[in-house]
Amino acid sequence: MTRWFAGTMFVAAFLLFLVQPMVGKSLLPHVGGAPAVWNTCMLFFQAALLAGYAYAHFTARTLGLWKQVVLHAVLVVLPAVVLPISILASDLSASTGSEYPVFELLQTLTLRVGLPFFVVAATAPLLQRWFAQTSHESARDPYFLYAASNLGSLLALAAYPAIVEPWLGISNQGWLWTGGYVLFGLLIASSVWTLAKAKPIAASRSLEPIEKNASQSIARVSNARRARWVLLAFVPSSLLLGVTVHISTDIAPIPLLWIVPLALYLLTFIFAFARRQRIPLRLVNRILPIFVLILALVFLTGATALRGLPVGVLLSLHLITFFLAALMAHGELARDRPGTEHLTEFYLWLSLGGVLGGVFNAILAPLLFSRTGLTEYPLALVLACLLRSDPITRNEEAETKSTSSSIRPWDFLLPVALGALTLGLIFLSRRLSIPEGPWRAAVMFGVPCIVAYTFVDRPWRFGLGIATLLIAGALAPQQELRRLERNFFGVLKVAETQTETGRTLVLYHGNTVHGEQSLERTDDEGRHEPRTYYHRKGPIGAVCQRWLAARPAGRRVGVVGLGTGSLAYYARPGDEWTFFEIDPAVDRVARSDFAFLNECRGTLHPTKLGDARIRLREEADYSFDLLVLDAFSSDAIPVHLLTREALSEYLRKLKPGGILAFHVSNRYLHLPPIVARLAEHQDPPLVVRGWDDVENRDAGKSASQWLVVAANDDVLKPIMMQRFVPGSDDPFWRKVKPTPATPLWTDDFTNILRAIAWGERDDLP
Repeated sequence: MTRWFAGTMFVAAFLLFLVQPMVGKSLLPHVGGAPAVWNTCMLFFQAALLAGYAYAHFTARTLGLWKQVVLHAVLVVLPAVVLPISILASDLSASTGSEYPVFELLQTLTLRVGLPFFVVAATAPLLQRWFAQTSHESARDPYFLYAASNLGSLLALAAYPAIVEPWLGISNQGWLWTGGYVLFGLLIASSVWTLAKAKPIAASRSLEPIEKNASQSIARVSNARRARWVLLAFVPSSLLLGVTVHISTDIAPIPLLWIVPLALYLLTFIFAFARRQRIPLRLVNRILPIFVLILALVFLTGATALRGLPVGVLLSLHLITFFLAALMAHGELARDRPGTEHLTEFYLWLSLGGVLGGVFNAILAPLLFSRTGLTEYPLALVLACLLRSDPITRNEEAETKSTSSSIRPWDFLLPVALGALTLGLIFLSRRLSIPEGPWRAAVMFGVPCIVAYTFVDRPWRFGLGIATLLIAGALAPQQELRRLERNFFGVLKVAETQTETGRTLVLYHGNTVHGEQSLERTDDEGRHEPRTYYHRKGPIGAVCQRWLAARPAGRRVGVVGLGTGSLAYYARPGDEWTFFEIDPAVDRVARSDFAFLNECRGTLHPTKLGDARIRLREEADYSFDLLVLDAFSSDAIPVHLLTREALSEYLRKLKPGGILAFHVSNRYLHLPPIVARLAEHQDPPLVVRGWDDVENRDAGKSASQWLVVAANDDVLKPIMMQRFVPGSDDPFWRKVKPTPATPLWTDDFTNILRAIAWGERDDLP
């Protein structure tokens, strides 16, 4: 019997987590590939899970066993009307130009995915409830089936990027999921058949606690206990989303990195609800404060991947801390799980906590913390510290007097004093003009961190101590940071830095540079010259100053990706330039903090906000001399801008003899062969030439990689005169061809895994 029930829950969970990256892959391109889109997807799936658990709880409380079975059998059949799952581009057309397209995304997901996901989600608590009503020897504690369910989720998470995505397009993935759903229906029928043959019992069961001191599992379910369940589910859910956005934007924009935190999240469920506890909860409570304190020190000192610790160390620190915090919360939930009569209610409250975590991170946090960055991430860490049990209890009697339930005035007063001490040391170090470095960090934060560790015996005192430390660090003036702005698409920072050429203003999205401007140097006309990837002596400088200048008067240029607007420098009187940008905040920052758009000599049309492919369709055909596509520098590249269909749309907008320029500088993805394959499949085939500009010979110039796509080499003659060394025959612009293994990306099929440049590229910024 257990094999049928565990197998059904395994397949159900496999389907739930297989559909999530599948649908996310369909949605991400339409809103530009922002990490926050993943948060919104997670929010929807958690809400659908909540609806499924609410249905399971309601039917379990109001209907008899066989009425539940009949009703659920009918629901299992209903999704046939919407299968196979598919997301159409037209579903999201209304979201173009929207700064917070959360509700459009949720509406699309509900219509296209909601019903089948709801049915599969509701199955897990129902099956456990049905199993608990049998006379099977394991029916006394059916929560072990929850571990089997999470194992299915974990395997689906690994299978998608490794097996499903490399071999199947989106439409075929929909059919694969449909086949899995049919198997799921057959397993439901088999489980019901097994249930019919089993001898049911009517009595509800109480559980044997996971730990001998976890007597609350047989206690009555009070409102306070329910609230604690919700909080314990909220914290890891919020942490999951917070750590995912943080590591994928501020540390290492590595493709598919989001899989790792989610896999760890599922592992904590497996460990927490397993029959045998392999990682004792008491040990987790001892170790967690140490890692939280180290991570707080990283936040305070600004030891990011750009300045300080290596990427590998930072990633490990964040992921280990997240794992311990999630395992603590889920371990507390498992220890406090109720008897089977409250099983469906227990899962309902867990799901509610998960949904609240998703709502907080995906919707509320970008609004509440629009000027402070990813504040929800350290906030969730503080909550985790507040919710942990006392790790220093010496005996069972002391355990019953948990410090978390006996809060004292000193638990508030000492953290406040710690925050004041930290602020005082920060201002003292500035008054003494201690230079940036380890000594300054030691003066400002070393002593406060040591003091905070002495609070570790008291969860509330320690958690609030970490909070006041972080608040004090945030209140300290940051001389380098000029602007911080956050919205649905991420966090933008404008920072003033000192370089070899003087003071410079830099625009960051996460840790990716999107342009910079000298505050001290201008050209002979008093205009600011483009720097970094857009330098006059770089590839795009050659395109704009040589090729574009050779075109007839009345030149028209379109640029996908605004950044600081550096390319506007190359506009000449009589030219018309149009920028396409998905993030309205980027347009605001480029106009208010940087000078390139204001100094443009040509006619600069208002920025077209929204998805570039959709906005380009509004432009007249055969109207652009040059289209620049500059949207591929981060981890979550908008793959829908690099498909066969997208390239055809771009070509339709070019004048005869016009060209495309692709900026493909990316540390983790090797995109030139992808573009070459797309050009090869046009009719007639196009020519692709690339310039890997890896030499920083001029001040303010960054290494970059650019491609130009044209009908033939004759079109590119104005830039083909470039040479590496005077008198050399080796051109800068070399022909780019796809390898035999390079896949053809289409709107139906893309494969990021095959595009990863294994081994980080140190030649690109």
